[in-house]
Amino acid sequence: MGEEQNLQITLMSPYKMGHFQLSHRVVLAPLTRQRMYGNVPQPHAILYYSQRTTDGGLLISEATVISDTAIGYRDVPGIWTKEQVEAWKPIVEAVHDKGGIFFCQIWHTGRLSNTGFDGVELHAAHGYLVDQFLKDQVNDRTDNYGGSLENRCRFALELVEAVSEEIGADRVGIRLSPFADYNESGDSNPEGLGLYMAESLNKYGILYLHVVEPRMKTAWEKFECTESLLSMRKAFKGTFIVAGGYGREDGNKAVAENRADLVAYGRVFLANPDLPRRFELNAPLNKYDRNTFYTSDPVVGYTDYPFLDQTYDKET
Repeated sequence: MGEEQNLQITLMSPYKMGHFQLSHRVVLAPLTRQRMYGNVPQPHAILYYSQRTTDGGLLISEATVISDTAIGYRDVPGIWTKEQVEAWKPIVEAVHDKGGIFFCQIWHTGRLSNTGFDGVELHAAHGYLVDQFLKDQVNDRTDNYGGSLENRCRFALELVEAVSEEIGADRVGIRLSPFADYNESGDSNPEGLGLYMAESLNKYGILYLHVVEPRMKTAWEKFECTESLLSMRKAFKGTFIVAGGYGREDGNKAVAENRADLVAYGRVFLANPDLPRRFELNAPLNKYDRNTFYTSDPVVGYTDYPFLDQTYDKET
């Protein structure tokens, strides 16, 4: 157990996100870990999400495809299959039973229902479909969805509008990575892109904006950089979530300095299912095993990371 027992760190302070009352500011980031088969969550996902649920904590699910054919256009609405809906129900129930707040991240979207989930996060980051519209180094369209900054952002904003109209803007978030070059999807002016999106999203009154830090230009390592998300933070009027290689100290500093409302943790939350408690107690963290990130095993590297009490018992 850590020497410092600081129960008053800013990360562990309560926060009101729209009509959701959060008990702390540590968010489970969406993590694709390839434990789904046919885009349907398996029973072991119940344990995975339940392990990481705290009363009043926010979780964002791994990215889920609404349908293989729908690509988000309004005239091609996506739907969840009955199998997907039934598979997610016990997972959502397990999270709700422990007092957690659960948002579903989706890759392609159209008309959908929020029954079971508390809200939806649109995945517009990391070089996937929506990000490919946003970035000028990959978007080579010559119609109203390509060329100018306004045109390139049109698709993402139309998605936001469509989903907000369907389930309510107070249940919608979006994830962006303007500075990242994942899957060879970079932009010549990422700060301008991020600022334009932050300002434009205010029109729809969505719940939150979730942004990947500029230092995470690739999927694996942090880089030293001079860019920041400060202009986006100041421009966006809703809840601002940051992600990207954060630990306890710099995450706490980001909130304390008002550079973010909430901090999302991925790999470190994977390896520490009781991460909020460990942060609260300043306790040692389990180290994650990168080799098991994307295996198909339902246990190894997924639900077998020990809780603090289990680790402590072994040491004593």
